[in-house]
Amino acid sequence: MTAHDAAATVRPATTSCGHETMRCPWCNADDDKVVDSRPADGGGSIRRRRECLGCARRFTTYERIEDVGLVLTKRDGTREPFDRDKLEAGIRKAFAGNPVPNQTIEQLVDRIQGRLRRKGPVVTSKQVGAEVLAALQRADQVAYLRFASVYKDFQQITDFEREVGLLLEKKEPEKRRAR
Repeated sequence: MTAHDAAATVRPATTSCGHETMRCPWCNADDDKVVDSRPADGGGSIRRRRECLGCARRFTTYERIEDVGLVLTKRDGTREPFDRDKLEAGIRKAFAGNPVPNQTIEQLVDRIQGRLRRKGPVVTSKQVGAEVLAALQRADQVAYLRFASVYKDFQQITDFEREVGLLLEKKEPEKRRAR
C-alpha cells in the first residue's frame, strides 16, 4: 500500500456509537462522546449534546443537510442561479387582484421548488414554467390563465380561447366522476 492509498482510506475519528468527533470549543481536543441526539428544527437537523473527554465540558452541535443550490438554464442557453424571489413574484402577479393569503403563495412556491430540486441541480426555464402552470391550474384557473398568457406569449384572443377550452376539457372528466 502506498502513502497515497493510506491517506485515501483514513476516516474521521468516530465515537463508540459511530458519530464523528468534533473539536471542543473550550480546550480544542478532538476527543468527545455524544451523550444525546435528537431531531431539531422540525426534523430539518439533528441536535447532538457532546461531552469533551479532555476537559469534561459539554457542548452542542447541529447536523443539517447542506442546501444545494439550483441552477437555471434559460431559453438562450445561459445559466444563472435559481431565484426563488423571481418565482414568487411571478406567482404573485398571476394572483393579482385575488385575495390569496401569503401563506398559500409561500406553500405553492415551496412545493414548486421542492419538485424542481427532485429534478436535479440544473433545471430549465421550461421545466420551471411547466411546474408553475401545473400548480396554478390546480390552485386557481384565473391565475393560471394570467401566468400562461405571459409564459406562452399569447398574441391573440384565440390563444386565450384555446387555453380556456383546454381548461374546460380537463374540468369535464372531474364532473363526470363526481356523479
